[in-house]
Amino acid sequence: MARILIVEDNRENRDLMAYLLRHFGHEVEEAVDGVDGLAKAQESHHDLIVLDLQMPGLDGYEVLSRVRADAQLAPTPVVAVTAFAMANDRERIIDAGFDDYISKPINPRTFAELIGARVGSDP
Repeated sequence: MARILIVEDNRENRDLMAYLLRHFGHEVEEAVDGVDGLAKAQESHHDLIVLDLQMPGLDGYEVLSRVRADAQLAPTPVVAVTAFAMANDRERIIDAGFDDYISKPINPRTFAELIGARVGSDP
């Protein structure tokens, strides 16, 4: 299926996302913060990056900015994961350059469906 990078500083959230993605046959690489995530994104190809917005060091917006500035990484779809769930937050996230977003707490079915739609597979 797809090779997906999860960049999430919260271990429980990261473990849940990785479990769900592996369950649906995806290859998963995990990063514990923005610096680690950016390095892993630059080291190898991923079909999709799932990126938490609020992390220490480099936050999700800064990681996205650097991904979009890198000619090899720029085409990679990036989905934000955030606890922000207000109506205008979605617009702000999409306007920042994310391809989509998922709100926390993560709903396993919604998460699987959104990721499947992004990488062209069924949950």
